Amino acid sequence: MNLKKYLPPIVFLFLLQIGCAQIPAERPPLKNGQFDKKLTQMLRFSVPIIGVEELYNIQNEVHIFDTREWSEYQVSHIKGAQYLGYDQFDATRLQELPKDTKIVLYCSVGYRSEKIGERLQKMGYTNVYNLYGSIFEWANQGKEMLDSQGQPTKQLHTYNKNWSRWVEPGKAEKIW
Repeated sequence: MNLKKYLPPIVFLFLLQIGCAQIPAERPPLKNGQFDKKLTQMLRFSVPIIGVEELYNIQNEVHIFDTREWSEYQVSHIKGAQYLGYDQFDATRLQELPKDTKIVLYCSVGYRSEKIGERLQKMGYTNVYNLYGSIFEWANQGKEMLDSQGQPTKQLHTYNKNWSRWVEPGKAEKIW
């Protein structure tokens, strides 16, 4: 049956979008179940996800890019991560990488990194991953973050007060 023939175009597009937004049944564990629920509501899962522990175990073997704004990256970032940006995204930062290079993207929670991941896929990159829970979950799991001088820090730019609630108390010094 050709649904397109029987449904108004807007309804057909809505149904198509729902069908494309497949929440993976197996997701990397997050410290906070409510944070996981929030992420499943806001992400499209259009870019494969990778968990904090998995990235931690291979972080010297992959290219990690931070898709937050420069001011957020300067406060703290994951060791080895290069700044890629979101509003200031610059594709030339990737030009030396072969299209099949394993790339892991992150932002605060995963929304911006998913959007940049979609851009990279359109540019022909075939091995792109979004860090599930992004740097907030990295901090929640007690993984080391570095400041702009490459020194360990507990400071984390949490975008704003509302988003900071997804960083567990005591896991980072929240600033915005």
